Amino acid sequence: MCGIVGYIGVKPVKKILIDGLRELEYRGYDSAGIAVLQEGHFSLFKAVGKLVNLEEKAQNYESTGFSVGIGHTRWATHGKPTELNAHPHLGQNSYVVHNGIIENYQELKTMLTAQGIQFLSQTDTEVIVHLFEYQLKTAATPFEAFQQTLSQLHGAYAILLVNADAEGTIFFAKHGSPMIIGRNRENETLFGSSDAALIGKCHEVIYLEDGHYGYASADSVALFDENNNPVVLRYTPLSENKLSAQKEGFRFFMEKEIYEQSRVLADTLLGRLRDESIYFEELDNNLFEGINEIKLCACGTSYHAALVASYLFERHSKIRVSVEIASEFRYREPFLTADTLFIVISQSGETADTLESLKMAKRSGLKTMVICNVDNSSMVRLADASILTRAGIEKGVASTKAFATQVCVLWMLSLFLGGARKTLATEEIKRQIHLLRALPSTVNVENVLHEQLRRLSKRYLHGHGFFFIGRDVFYPLALEGALKLKEISYLHAEGYPSGEMKHGPIALADPELFTIALLPQHMLYDKTKSNIEELSARDSTICSISPLDFDKADDHIRTHLHEDYMLEFFEMMVVLQLLSMEIAIRLGNDVDMPRNLAKSVTVE
Repeated sequence: MCGIVGYIGVKPVKKILIDGLRELEYRGYDSAGIAVLQEGHFSLFKAVGKLVNLEEKAQNYESTGFSVGIGHTRWATHGKPTELNAHPHLGQNSYVVHNGIIENYQELKTMLTAQGIQFLSQTDTEVIVHLFEYQLKTAATPFEAFQQTLSQLHGAYAILLVNADAEGTIFFAKHGSPMIIGRNRENETLFGSSDAALIGKCHEVIYLEDGHYGYASADSVALFDENNNPVVLRYTPLSENKLSAQKEGFRFFMEKEIYEQSRVLADTLLGRLRDESIYFEELDNNLFEGINEIKLCACGTSYHAALVASYLFERHSKIRVSVEIASEFRYREPFLTADTLFIVISQSGETADTLESLKMAKRSGLKTMVICNVDNSSMVRLADASILTRAGIEKGVASTKAFATQVCVLWMLSLFLGGARKTLATEEIKRQIHLLRALPSTVNVENVLHEQLRRLSKRYLHGHGFFFIGRDVFYPLALEGALKLKEISYLHAEGYPSGEMKHGPIALADPELFTIALLPQHMLYDKTKSNIEELSARDSTICSISPLDFDKADDHIRTHLHEDYMLEFFEMMVVLQLLSMEIAIRLGNDVDMPRNLAKSVTVE
């Protein structure tokens, strides 16, 4: 949630900050703002809504010469999306931007208010700048005041703070929220919540660890750990192949990302398929020694990928599997045993609840693995092993290609483990590899299908809501389809196992309840068909997705005949993504930036 940027240098600061925020806007778009310190004078611009509104506010501002700037794009946590609540927040002589949640802000605010300090916003962030200036009254230096401020903050944060008495300096801190420092060949220093904001501006970066803090000036960076010990700067080259995603003629990034699933799945498979085995260069076979259980942990779409994986691990690897929602798991008192492999799944590698769950597993002595799309993310650096999904930058808030690549990696991992545990015959592994090789063509979007879904979408704009139903791996796919529709259309939708309809939900069935039924040929077809017929008999409007005709359907989306249910899974996944997108577009929604959501959930 939220994206922050910072810059110290002589280039036009407004362009650098806004360009960086544009790459981070997917992290939050309730409001945005920038603050620039130049020759002892602050310039501040803030606007509610998307970044274009900030650009209009600041269109007449230009800077020349050396300056320091910070910027922020907000996903609201404390306080409504208003200009007063937008970052940067100001004190008497300082500005701050912050990503995260200060859990003890109310206690600190009460203390500061008692000292006569007035607050302008409803946010937790404003506490930081006022606390800093309160400490500055007695501290020997601004940096000492910053250290004292950090010692009183509880919660998650990535902070950039600028003070007029320390012109030319940005104070920074990371605890629980991502922060990256970059530098370029002109010895300029930049900051970002993600390296996407720094590509093209920096040639090397430092990925800060939790507890890191310090200050940066025009020609140096001072970095300290949570025990106040100096940290040696270790820069990593910034890869140039993570180019800024462009729409390339598509109406939305989401549409582009659905269409490019064929290519990214080919990338996911690249180098990992042998004739008779799955090969992960990243994995050491010792990781699986003594492992008798797998625990998968994730949130949102990644949780649905984990549910799919639970079926595949049990089926292929013959191993006990449990799946946890990270936001629940981290506050339980789970019984964890040393023979458990703890696998977390996250597109960004920064999801707050999942990251904390990973830390719990590490503290408990479990072997850990992360399935992730972002190298050098917090989870990748923390886990014992990692497998990158290679999905590329995903700008649409509603995940599409990240889900596809997660399921693909987990499918391969179930075969890898099945081979290692000798629970799959070589011939079956070869058959599964043959199926995996067919994935890129399976998810290729055909114009005829897309046009059918575009026309069909107008029939599903109004009603009581939606049921998405399926069995086996198609149940978590139903959950994912319902989530996609909810996220971008704002229509109520629920995913259910087909067999659960008669246990309560069927009471809602009537012509204004739309049922999206996943009816694969190769997975419990007759059982699922019977469940759908029960809904049809009660006048629910049925939209079936199947390679076989179904005469009880009001609408039918015909998929291709495939030799295995997993290929049916991936084609139906594309159908659900496109249908949800077309419904949302007809309703006039911005599918890339749905209301109340953000791409990377780095707060609880």
